[in-house]
Amino acid sequence: MNLPPTGKTVAAAILAILVLAVDAALALETAPGHPNIVVIYADDLGYGDVQSYNPERGKIPTPHIDQLSSEGMRFTDGHSSSGVCTPSRYTLLTGRYHWRSRLQRGITGLWGAPLIAEDRMTIGTLAQQQGYETACIGKWHLGWDWPIPEATEAVFKERPKGDAIATDEHRAAWQEVFSQPIGGGPITRGFDMYFGTDVPNWPPYCFIEQDRTVGIPGEFLSPDLLKKNQASNQGPALKGWTLEPILPALGDRAAKFIAESAMKSDPFLLYLPLTSPHTPLSVNEGWIGKSGLGLYADFVMETDAIVGQVLDAIEKSGVADETMVIFTSDNGCAHYIGTKELEEQGHFPSGPLRGYKSDTWEGGHRVPFIVRWPGIVEPGSLSEQLVHQADLMATFADIFGITLPADAGEDSFSLLPVLKGEAAPIRAHSVSTSISGVPSVRLGHWKYIPASGSGGWTKGGDPSQIIQLYHLGNDLGETTNLASKNPEQVKEIQDLFEMLITRGRSTPGPNQPNDVKVVRFGPTASE
Repeated sequence: MNLPPTGKTVAAAILAILVLAVDAALALETAPGHPNIVVIYADDLGYGDVQSYNPERGKIPTPHIDQLSSEGMRFTDGHSSSGVCTPSRYTLLTGRYHWRSRLQRGITGLWGAPLIAEDRMTIGTLAQQQGYETACIGKWHLGWDWPIPEATEAVFKERPKGDAIATDEHRAAWQEVFSQPIGGGPITRGFDMYFGTDVPNWPPYCFIEQDRTVGIPGEFLSPDLLKKNQASNQGPALKGWTLEPILPALGDRAAKFIAESAMKSDPFLLYLPLTSPHTPLSVNEGWIGKSGLGLYADFVMETDAIVGQVLDAIEKSGVADETMVIFTSDNGCAHYIGTKELEEQGHFPSGPLRGYKSDTWEGGHRVPFIVRWPGIVEPGSLSEQLVHQADLMATFADIFGITLPADAGEDSFSLLPVLKGEAAPIRAHSVSTSISGVPSVRLGHWKYIPASGSGGWTKGGDPSQIIQLYHLGNDLGETTNLASKNPEQVKEIQDLFEMLITRGRSTPGPNQPNDVKVVRFGPTASE
């Protein structure tokens, strides 16, 4: 391996990677087999929205998520790949940083094409190869091959406002597209079954099952559903479509899948990307006002209840002792749901962290990360290790006792040793980004940001300081920029990050190509 000129810290990091590779190989000999796997992925749930993560400044009851904490391992330094949705989903499913793909910033847009390449391994395809029955139930938001002909593209790009009325032209175009299979979705990326709404606040406003819409949308969504953090685009909808039934439907489908799969001989993997507590804040009647803190807090409580429904289904199906449950969130809480008002009432959705959804500061991508696995994970255990959602791919491969191909899980490190109680760090570094692509590069407790602010929607920062460096071990709230006092540390992390980019991977193995030229920020932007 050819390393660029760098300091002792980077060299130590590389050595640590190689040592970890040997440890992982030894761990394969004692891998625990083929448990059922349930990954519950909340949407826009902040680090401080879960009671067990924020006992002093968290006011929303989350008894079922806290139950997972008490019965499993709670990670306090767990990260998503981005401060927004699509890139984090890409990385969790593939074990590869999203910025190696074409998505250098933002999210997959309305009617966008698939982000995950057809030949790229996901946790679904990995599990399928091991004989698992796999399902994705919930929000996909990774693009589809929508069968929209060029002649009617303009119809689908419309952004109507107010009391829009569907014409015969609209209905004919929608009928043509929504009566066909939709390619490039979950059932082509490792999942035997899919049910969900793709993106609940975007069209088409209907459920999608496998690769077909459930019904043919023929009306514009009611403008009444575009108010107060509900849907964001009118678009084609089923007649009478409302938003409140979405989350309960996902919970019911998940419980049904678990109950039916538990009766079969093959293990199962359920990827459950919830649509909540992301907007639309479509809280069902039984939960409205329950928190006493507003609709967002009510929705967090309803989300927690869905987690409880899933845990109950696992218990009643008799497979709790042989099922690994992972709970995490795609990014932090969104400021626009009323975070200021919540904080005034004593609830801090980011807990002790700076920033919110979209940011490269910790509040954007440090998220709840809990693993329950009876017989392997010590109940009520706590880990302060740096971990990343990219790590699920290597963890599952390690559990299955297999070695990943060179072109899969390039940024994934196995969590299995720490789940089994070992203290040695599993990764020396990690990368997460803001909505605009500004990276946060971790090396141990050090955190480097090549920008003066959050890189997202949260204001702040000193425009004269184009580099930020924090020591999170001493300053979790990122209050003191140490870049000017530690130029050698800045240079070491810059060199490390450039190596991670050029190698196309951060794990041991042959170099891999990135899909595109990776955008650089800060002093390396011209390279």
